[in-house]
Amino acid sequence: MATQAAPHRAKAVSRPGLRIFSGRRGMKRKESFLAYLLLLPAIVIIGLFGLFPLVFSAYQSTRAGLNNIVGRPDGLGQYIRAIDTLAYVLAFWLAFFFLIMAVRQINQLIDTAREKEEKSWFWAFPATFVALGIASLLRFIFIFMPNLLEVGEKMKGLTAEERNEQFLLFVREAWQVESVAAAFWTAALFIVIGIIIYNVMQRNTPNTPRNDAYFSGLMTSALLIVLALGLTWLTWGEIQLAYAEALENGEPLNLWSQMVTISAGFVMLLFSWLLWRNASERGSNLQMMLRFAAAIFLMTGSWVLIAELPAVIAEGNSDWWQGLKQTLFYVIGTLPIELSLGLFLAVLMFQEIKGKGLFRMIFFLPYITPAVGAAGVFRVIFTGNPSGLINTALAQLGFESMGWLNEPAGINQLIGEALSLNIPDWAAGPSLALVVAVIFGIWKYTGYNVVFFLAGLGNISKELYEAASIDGAGRWAQFRHITLPLLSPITYFLSIFGVIGTFKTFNTIFVLRTGAALGTMDTASLVIFDAFNRDTRYGYAAALGIILLIVIISATSLFDRISKGRVFYG
Repeated sequence: MATQAAPHRAKAVSRPGLRIFSGRRGMKRKESFLAYLLLLPAIVIIGLFGLFPLVFSAYQSTRAGLNNIVGRPDGLGQYIRAIDTLAYVLAFWLAFFFLIMAVRQINQLIDTAREKEEKSWFWAFPATFVALGIASLLRFIFIFMPNLLEVGEKMKGLTAEERNEQFLLFVREAWQVESVAAAFWTAALFIVIGIIIYNVMQRNTPNTPRNDAYFSGLMTSALLIVLALGLTWLTWGEIQLAYAEALENGEPLNLWSQMVTISAGFVMLLFSWLLWRNASERGSNLQMMLRFAAAIFLMTGSWVLIAELPAVIAEGNSDWWQGLKQTLFYVIGTLPIELSLGLFLAVLMFQEIKGKGLFRMIFFLPYITPAVGAAGVFRVIFTGNPSGLINTALAQLGFESMGWLNEPAGINQLIGEALSLNIPDWAAGPSLALVVAVIFGIWKYTGYNVVFFLAGLGNISKELYEAASIDGAGRWAQFRHITLPLLSPITYFLSIFGVIGTFKTFNTIFVLRTGAALGTMDTASLVIFDAFNRDTRYGYAAALGIILLIVIISATSLFDRISKGRVFYG
């Protein structure tokens, strides 16, 4: 019986369909396959509704035309219309940032490989091919997109039946363009070669948990390098084209001088900050004073070089720069007060008081209230009409009526008028209309911060406070040295999300704004919306969206860099 069962067992093991999943490597391959299979729906959803809109926005920002999604190729033209020479500076620095990120990633992988005595550079071969495949796939999208969008133009005026019949035909025609098909198959070839090399290396190299980390890290680095080279090549070509057009028109052009001056100014400003930060770590007072003096010298020189910036800004779109300024006013006006007031209320409600559950619900209620409806109520309350609710209350108290949402004057100028002071335009501050939006933001999001701070306070051990009390620490000392440090992770989280959220604020300000405010409530998001919806400048709106994305990422990274070292995780 045993001799008869053996052939059947051998035959079952040698089935070709299961051979790739046999053994130790096969089990790992099977686990990876099942994991990616389960992640496939999420990958598709993220790709369609997350990554593709971003890629399409980047594509659309390189097109020009009014009331036309397809448009004509325009390179960096839309960015130049928005921020002028800063578009070239931003592009070069973005490419440089990509290179820095790639080099940093590679150095980390090399250090890990040396520490573990492994050879990580072998994985650069499949990683490079896959990265080239992804870059080629992006190129395919940029080439295929105009032809695909033309399908919609061709179907205009057709009946429903004709559209059903002709749609696939038009798509097939768009696909059969020689450059489109070549770009797609080039991308597919690179990716397939990379996958084959990866599988061969998986079978013929020592199996360690870090192999996938080496591959993914090197692939990301290679992709960043390719993107940096592509962005540099595009920017260089745009600069050469700008000089050729200026020469043809007989106009002077000083792009390089402006770019070098502004870039050098920001580099000197960065070095001055690094010197200032490290000055206190010096061993002697002389070294500390020398570093402080050098930092001040570099800071002064940087501001002299950055003085070229206002002239460049003046050449850009004034509406966009005003929108960024209003956005900055909104961020500075709302975020610090939301966090401070939220922490204050959380500490109060954490005490043993009656009805604190009711108070918690009341403070959280504004956050769950529909934003558009609440903004509509605020619009009625803060109307500039003398018979409005706020103005009626002011009249009862003996004050004059104010314009509120209809007032474009800066809040500092209004205060100066009340005190008979002359406030210059550069110090006018946010308009009274924008201040109303700030008040609304504080009212709506303070309760959100309160909930998080309450959760953080609940995780702090009471024994710490008891020990501090025994040592003679008062309430303020306990709050400063125990509560604040242990709440720093919550504060850090709320600050990061607050920066991102306030920069993107749109719906509430859109409801609150009025024509009488003369655009002083138009934050960056509203400027983008008007360019898209009112002016139908789709490419320009997409370019502004990409710029705002870069601003948000830069502001978040800067805040993260400054705050991360001050977070105490216990």
